[in-house]
Amino acid sequence: MRILITGTTGYIAKRLALQLIEQKHELICCVRDLNRIPDELKQSSRCSFIKVDFLEPEVAKIPNDIDAAYYLIHSMATSSQNFESLEERCAANFKQLVSKTACKQVIYLSGIVNAETLSKHLNSRLLVEDTLKSDSYALTTFRAGIIVGSGSASFEIIRDIVEKLPFMITPKWLNTKTQPLAIRDVLTFLSGGLGKTELYNKAFDIFGPEILTYKEMLLQFAEVRDLKRYIVTLPVLTPKLSSYWLYFVTSTSFQLAAALVDSMKVEVIGKPSTINQIIGVEPMDYKSAVDLAFQKTEQNAVISSWKDAVSSGRFKDQLSKHIELPKFGCFRDTRQRTIKDEKFTLYKIWSIGGRNGWYSFNGLWRLRGYMDKIFGGVGLRRGRRHDTNLEAGDPLDFWRVLLADKEEKRLLLFAEMKLPGEAWLEFKIVGDQLYQTAVFRPKGLWGRLYWYLVLPFHAFVFSGMINALANKS
Repeated sequence: MRILITGTTGYIAKRLALQLIEQKHELICCVRDLNRIPDELKQSSRCSFIKVDFLEPEVAKIPNDIDAAYYLIHSMATSSQNFESLEERCAANFKQLVSKTACKQVIYLSGIVNAETLSKHLNSRLLVEDTLKSDSYALTTFRAGIIVGSGSASFEIIRDIVEKLPFMITPKWLNTKTQPLAIRDVLTFLSGGLGKTELYNKAFDIFGPEILTYKEMLLQFAEVRDLKRYIVTLPVLTPKLSSYWLYFVTSTSFQLAAALVDSMKVEVIGKPSTINQIIGVEPMDYKSAVDLAFQKTEQNAVISSWKDAVSSGRFKDQLSKHIELPKFGCFRDTRQRTIKDEKFTLYKIWSIGGRNGWYSFNGLWRLRGYMDKIFGGVGLRRGRRHDTNLEAGDPLDFWRVLLADKEEKRLLLFAEMKLPGEAWLEFKIVGDQLYQTAVFRPKGLWGRLYWYLVLPFHAFVFSGMINALANKS
């Protein structure tokens, strides 16, 4: 089949695309930026890519000869105060474009919406579902609760909590019930529903075999990790305090923490149906899903992460528009070293950050990360998706990868930390010379003051970093 897939660089869509390729389908992948295409998909002859922004679809050209489409766009982590209107607008524009094609089926991944009172997030999911309904194609909706897998938000957040806190005083929403579902099973439902006419114009809840509270999920996670954990729940933590608690303990952004807390107050229990039999899937239990996620993490086989989304509306346009260092109104710190082993230096550059550290004065980097978290930034906790591989769009601690081109021998990062201005960090090899350039474009007087305050640290932090990149120890 010829399939249109949206949200290509996102957590679900990237994994689904690889599965559909294995099933010999032909994919047309929608991306906002043609310079930000996952390497695994770029290498496939079964993938083509079109530039589409469904918030501004006027110039979008969707091929007419598509058989089906997946709608996998989500705005939950955006910094916008009204992500519901963004989601509705995206869905309406998508429907308008796809309705003009030969598409017979649209498959949408939503959330379970059976509670009497829904969170803003779940209300938005339901609104999108209603918006996507059309007389031009059949809509199939799969409604999932907590998704558990390597790189998923729920997995990473629970791991942060369990592995950092032996004793927890937690909000009362940890007693809320849910039905976690493994990412592998989610993908089986999504791919298995393709072309099945008995699923046309219907919605199905998809969920794991157990009903668990969030507290039980934390404790079972601890059992898988062979950790002893103690949890006390208190009714006194307000939603805002709960959001701050989640934000400081885990790697999530405050916007996402607030949205998650709002959703976690709502029970997410699915309605039974025959969908498991139709698709031919028997969902795995929670502990098995956690164990599988750790296997993928330990093998460095994490295909995608919830952190891959560009942070909080920092880029309102394409990443590729930022891949040239600005020249005017900026402060620069440029350092140069002669390298003896280009292969070694490239490997070190592509391995920087995350668990590997920054090669010089890592304590100061961690301190800068803690300061960033205090002021509402992302801090260092996002780490990196893979220990030795980088792609444009990847998160890298409190940076975002703008360009990762090994043929050009250039890595360019953009700062997503809280700053009174904008910052870039570039590594580039020309001949036998390594160039390391930090650029800061200040905003107002505070920006200029900030640069001069941190300038003394550059002498040893940046020097130590380039020395480690250029020289074998």
